[in-house]
Amino acid sequence: MRSSPPSLLLAYTSGPTRRIISSGRLLRWHRCSQHTASGSSSPSTLTEASGQFTTPLPDYCPRLPFRFETGFALFAKRAPRPFPPPFLSPPSGSFSDPLSTHHQSRDKRAFVHGEVIRGWTNGDDAVYASDYFICANDGVGAWSARPRGHAGLWSRLILHFWVSAIEEDVTRSRSPDHQFCPNPVCYLQQAYERTIEATSGPNDCLGTTTAAGAQLHYKTDTTSPTSSASPLLYVTNLGDSQVMVVRPKSKEMIYKSIEQWHWFDCPRQLGTNSPDTPTENAVVDTVELREGDVVLAMTDGVIDNLWAHEIVENVCKSVERWEAGEGGQACGPRQAGANGGMTFVAQELVNAAKEIATDPFAESPFMEHAIEEGLASEGGKLDDISVVAALCRQNTP
Repeated sequence: MRSSPPSLLLAYTSGPTRRIISSGRLLRWHRCSQHTASGSSSPSTLTEASGQFTTPLPDYCPRLPFRFETGFALFAKRAPRPFPPPFLSPPSGSFSDPLSTHHQSRDKRAFVHGEVIRGWTNGDDAVYASDYFICANDGVGAWSARPRGHAGLWSRLILHFWVSAIEEDVTRSRSPDHQFCPNPVCYLQQAYERTIEATSGPNDCLGTTTAAGAQLHYKTDTTSPTSSASPLLYVTNLGDSQVMVVRPKSKEMIYKSIEQWHWFDCPRQLGTNSPDTPTENAVVDTVELREGDVVLAMTDGVIDNLWAHEIVENVCKSVERWEAGEGGQACGPRQAGANGGMTFVAQELVNAAKEIATDPFAESPFMEHAIEEGLASEGGKLDDISVVAALCRQNTP
């Protein structure tokens, strides 16, 4: 993600910010069964992958009125640095090792506290996709040049514990007069503290990461007992990854989160040597949605190479192409990008960002910002590119 990790960052005292974004129109969200993404390697050290879901939603989670139908696509500028023990068991070095070591080495999944780490790693990025929460974290890649530096692990663990905190709160027992209401800053703060604990002591691992997530919930009109629920999105952001809401029906952008910077190319971030914390620095927005809206969680590999209007145009065109029968086989009606279209939307957006990122003569937002800072810059910015796309749909029986 970045050219150099922060050794000392400016401390800010501003607390968490909460805003309400109303589009004047409401939308709903959708959910599907879970599938593990499969990936393939492209030439050189660049890797790509795409899929619909990352990890299953536990059966004990309550059914909400709305859900996401999701897809994700990934492009890594280089293969991720392998996670160290105990998060990933290395292959046995000798047949004299205990047989249990040989057995464990066959399992290439990453674990923390006995649990499979949620999500998907893309270089130093990490993404998560489910029927109620999507997330894209961007680890600071320069930590890979440092001893014990593991930015990819940090971005993945923040994601993992973030999802855990949400699930714990959603499934907590409550009295009938106390309805569940998301507390996004609390969830990310818990994830931050648990990641520090997991990467400290004998498991000492250094790293920092940005964090951007979108949690789907709903709201009801308490003044009208006959009113139906409408979807409400809770967006949490710390750093320069981004959440954007696109309405393909009207070809417009309803919302996008605002990047947070200390200075150019040094965003707010969670981890080693950084003064930033979710409690003090995370920004939370609530966005009213409509059924058919597309929610994107993206790392800066997208927004450093594509302007916002290009992202909106790409998403809307991809939805139209999917409805026209392009983009692969659907598992049902293709209206509004449903039943597999979100993977196509995410992949097309990654392709567009990658085209600029690998073009040394292209114009890009990153180049523009660098020139504004008085720095010589040309072409796109080669970086890990991660996109999660989620279609808001009603959660029908």
